[in-house]
Amino acid sequence: MRSFFHVLSVAEAIEKLVSFPILNAEPVPLHAALGRVLAEDVQAREDLPLAARSSMDGYAVRAEDLFGAGESAPSYLECVAQVAVDKPSDRALAPGECAGIVTGGILPEGADAVVMVEHTSALEGDESGGAVRGTVEMRRAVAPGENVMLRGEDAEAGSVALGAGTRLRPQEIGLLAALGCMDVPVGRLPRAAVLSTGDEVIPIDQTPRPGQVRDVNGPALAAMIARAGGVPVPLGLVRDEEPPLEKALRDGLEQSDAVFLSGGSSVGVRDLTLSVVSRLPGAQILAHGVAMRPGKPLVLARVEQGGAVKAIFGLPGQVTSAQVVMHVLGLPFLRRLMGDPSPFSWQRRALIPAVMGRNVASRQGREDYVRVRFERSLRSDQLLAQPVLGPSGLLRTLVEADGLVRIPAGDEGLYEGRTVMVCPLWQPGEEPEGLS
Repeated sequence: MRSFFHVLSVAEAIEKLVSFPILNAEPVPLHAALGRVLAEDVQAREDLPLAARSSMDGYAVRAEDLFGAGESAPSYLECVAQVAVDKPSDRALAPGECAGIVTGGILPEGADAVVMVEHTSALEGDESGGAVRGTVEMRRAVAPGENVMLRGEDAEAGSVALGAGTRLRPQEIGLLAALGCMDVPVGRLPRAAVLSTGDEVIPIDQTPRPGQVRDVNGPALAAMIARAGGVPVPLGLVRDEEPPLEKALRDGLEQSDAVFLSGGSSVGVRDLTLSVVSRLPGAQILAHGVAMRPGKPLVLARVEQGGAVKAIFGLPGQVTSAQVVMHVLGLPFLRRLMGDPSPFSWQRRALIPAVMGRNVASRQGREDYVRVRFERSLRSDQLLAQPVLGPSGLLRTLVEADGLVRIPAGDEGLYEGRTVMVCPLWQPGEEPEGLS
């Protein structure tokens, strides 16, 4: 049996993957930009907001007029105007004057702060038409700028409001709308071909005989790619024979930016991925094996064809191994192609602190990714990370797992009671019960 000939550490594999060029930018309508990654800086064409605005209902004041004001020693100002959201006041405030103002109203000239209405009382005057005029008691001092959205505080004209590499959430969509952006330059969504190999693998609509299994990896990998924002290109099953495998890989490269091939990546007699990939025009083998568990039998290749640079991931056939490799390397790589500047960073993931529920051994020299499920301790109400153990071919270990715990290559394991950071295997809205 052959041995792995070019085993990389996880960090070395990531270094190879970040060298791939980011996909070209494309403009998309703002309403379709959610989840996309900005390909260019977006500059503000004007100040946002265009003028100082109140962030509270109350009174626009000159802060110096209320120096020392409090519940026991209030100050008294004369209300001379009422400011509506859509109607700025043309009356400048003189010393000792204030103006009633609503949230979003533009501060009149001379005002530099707003006193919340809860800290005031109108002592005299009329309230006809909603305009309060007369003496107002002020029971709180304010600092300049208090309860005020300053001109250009969100973005100054000519400044970079959002930088390239920003993943657009609803809040960024709102900022872009405020800036008047109808179309947004974003990274193109990567197309990812999915292939499953193995004479023992059959379509999911067939009944397996002894020694056969339905194709689990194809649908699962396609779902993972779609959830990460990629465009899966399912190419079905390929037999363990070099000619059909080579044709399938060529087809996949023509139709996609990356090919994810499960099975055939190890060192057995029928594991053909390495030999077939190495013969493809423009192919360069980057790794045959990565020092991680599960997932060591991984083939990484770079293929340059017709001016385009594409990737091949020869994933292990075992379902757990394939999906763990996707979480650690494959899906971050797709996000990298979209323009995400640091998708591989473990620290940038939405990690959840938990306490190990039992000891887990590890071997130095490789990174272990332990599947865990969350439980609440009956004694302390601590959130526990309980290892989900089992062979990498069992689906149960993935179905029962809530997340992954990374054991660095230099550690010998994790002890019960140690606080660890868990990388969740869900998206918002999929959290397990009892987590909060």
